[in-house]
Amino acid sequence: MGLYLWEHSFFMFWYLVPQFFVSGVTTGSIYALIALGYCLIQNATGLVNFAQGDFVMLGAMMMVSLYHVAHLPMPLAFLISVAAVGVIGVALEQGPIRHSRNRDILTLVMITVGASISFRGAGMMIWGKNAHIFPSLGGENPILFMNAAIMPQTLWILGISLVVLSLLYLFFHRTLLGKAVRAAADNPYGALLLGISVRRLVAFAFALAGSLGALAGILVTPITSMSYDAGLMLGLKGFAAAILGGYGSTVGAVVGGLLLGILESFGAGLISSAYKDAIAFLILLAILFVKPAGLFGSARVKRL
Repeated sequence: MGLYLWEHSFFMFWYLVPQFFVSGVTTGSIYALIALGYCLIQNATGLVNFAQGDFVMLGAMMMVSLYHVAHLPMPLAFLISVAAVGVIGVALEQGPIRHSRNRDILTLVMITVGASISFRGAGMMIWGKNAHIFPSLGGENPILFMNAAIMPQTLWILGISLVVLSLLYLFFHRTLLGKAVRAAADNPYGALLLGISVRRLVAFAFALAGSLGALAGILVTPITSMSYDAGLMLGLKGFAAAILGGYGSTVGAVVGGLLLGILESFGAGLISSAYKDAIAFLILLAILFVKPAGLFGSARVKRL
């Protein structure tokens, strides 16, 4: 009897592995987009932007309003939402952060904490406490592949994430503006001497981080729904993914996001979904205990 149960459990595990993997990669792609936002601002300013998770919420909620209330076509609502949150990111940088009299890093980080609280409060007042959702892209009929039921929204998430990551790579490595951003992140004083406007590049980094956060929120909402405070946990997961990959490393952000999503999915499937957050963070702590700088981070932490 014991051997039969063991064989049955073993068979079920391998049967469900494709489903766990697909779910993990889908969730991990969302975490990777959020983690990239953290890394962009970290590289440009040395700040941890704790409002990054609220960019996720704002993008999704704007999409809900533009689609359900303004009745705009979904592609147009998508573009406006992503652009609008990018503008909010610039406003955050050019408003309280740039005009802060105290330029200490801790003070600036606390400004982002205050912005996060303000965004959540405004979100509750505008959209209420209920969760919101909008239709998924491509319908609701799943595609069966290797024992895994893949929703069309999953394919959209993977496809759009892959395109965005590829475009970001080409931007940072093949364009003058992208190379200027990298130069300013590596040596802002040297970039200034070369005539590069570091202030404009910092504003650009905030715009890009806001747009990436909005994109993540719009992609995940048809699967999980979105409420005014949902960005908090998503932001923490994105931050954990950035730390896991090596804070400030764009490659690490992508790898960390995917790894965190896969670990979370297998933890929820093999143990319990109630513990998936705890399992993922425990594994994160275990990895950081062995490699404190993260998977792709340098051993020596450098503040730009």
